[in-house]
Order: sequence, then structure tokens, then C-alpha cells
Amino acid sequence: MRSKYLILSVVALAGLLQQSKASINLGSADSFAVLGASTVTSTGNTVLNGNLGLYAGTSITGFPPGIVNGTIHDTDTVAGQAQADALTAYNNLAGATSTENLSGQDLGGKTLLPGVYTFNSSAQLTGALTLSGAGDYIFQINSTLTTASASSIILESGALASDVFWQVGSSATLGTTTSFYGSILAEASISLDDGANILSGRALALTGAVTLIDNDINVPSAVTSVPEPATLISGVMLLLPFGAKLRSMMRRNQSA
Repeated sequence: MRSKYLILSVVALAGLLQQSKASINLGSADSFAVLGASTVTSTGNTVLNGNLGLYAGTSITGFPPGIVNGTIHDTDTVAGQAQADALTAYNNLAGATSTENLSGQDLGGKTLLPGVYTFNSSAQLTGALTLSGAGDYIFQINSTLTTASASSIILESGALASDVFWQVGSSATLGTTTSFYGSILAEASISLDDGANILSGRALALTGAVTLIDNDINVPSAVTSVPEPATLISGVMLLLPFGAKLRSMMRRNQSA
């Protein structure tokens, strides 16, 4: 019987983990914290937790003193494939069916549920944007994305950074000390001002440069997409018809 409960537990856990996967496939671009097309330039102590790539540009500068906790792919075949995959993902994001048009509205102060949000021209974030609930958040921005200094994104109620995508028709600029979540896929360039951080996400520029100044960018990992242990156990208890017996078994194992 113990093996039966163990198998059921594994199946339940697998179901919970499956729910954390985003529906947008970035392909080989998934492992890149920064991917540029013309140049990648960093000033100061930038830290990238993920790969750094350039294709088919001229130079990557500022590493060191910047740190790359990953691999640098400077105009090689890996970076070239990542650019191709990023373009495919960009087109898929642009083609998603819009659920709400937010043209002319500042994202600051809003609380949004999962969905596809469209801006006919530019998008602005001033202050805090809250993303609430599990599911994909896709922002279709026809021209520029700009955040004001000290702006932020808050994730709550199961929202994951790995499910947040910013499809930008031209260029994106994150203002000083912005705290940002999600993967930016920009047709042209991406600039992060001094101290702006992508806490979990990516900066992928398809045709232009990526410019960094003392920034941290962290690629979403499998670990950050997994629910907390307490959440996993609670989910198993809800899914198993014999949750009480499983709890009893766990207590006996802990006391052994």
C-alpha cells in the first residue's frame, strides 16, 4: 500500500509542476539573460545569471568587470540559433489574440489577471504594476516600452515571472532602479538605466543593441517555477483520496 501512495504522490506532484510551464516556447533563447543583435555594452558591475549572446553584431564590452554566470556566445552558431528562436517567439507573441486593449493607459497602479494586453503605440509603467494569478501574461506593445524611475512589478497569487512576456515593437527602456519581471523581446534595442534589475526574466533584442549599467538579470529557472514545499504537499493532500493515511505515513517516517 505504501508504494501505491508513493506513486499517486508522484503523479500529483507532476501535475502541479506541469501547471507552472509557460505556453510560449523561447527555444534555445530560453537560457539567455541577454541576447543582442548589434552590440552588448555594460558599464559597472552588471551581473547576468544566465547566458550572454550576440548575433550577428560587432562587440560585447564590459565583461569584465561585469559577471556572467553562464556562457558567453559571441557571434557563434549558438547565438545565431537563439536569435532565430527569439524571432519565432516574438512572432507568436505578436499573433496572440488580445483580451484587452490598454492603449493610452499607464500600467502603474493596475492589477491585472492573466491575459493578452495590447498597446496600439507605446506603453508606460510609472509606479507599481501587480500581476495576480497563475497563467500567461502577454503584453503586445506596438512601439516603445518605458518605465519610470523606481517602478516595479509585483507578482502575487501564483503569478510567475516565467509566464510574463513583453513583445515590444521597437525599443524598451527600464528607468533607474526599476524592479522588473518577465522576458522582454524587442524588435530593436533594450536599455537598462543605472540600477534597474530584471529580477527574473530576459532582455532579448532582435535587431539592435542591449545597453546595461550596473544591472542584475536573472533567467527564470526550474527552481523558481516550482511551488513551495508546503504548497506541493497541500496539493497532494487535496488530490489523494487517502490523504490522512499519507500524512500518518509521513509522521511515522519522520519519527523513525
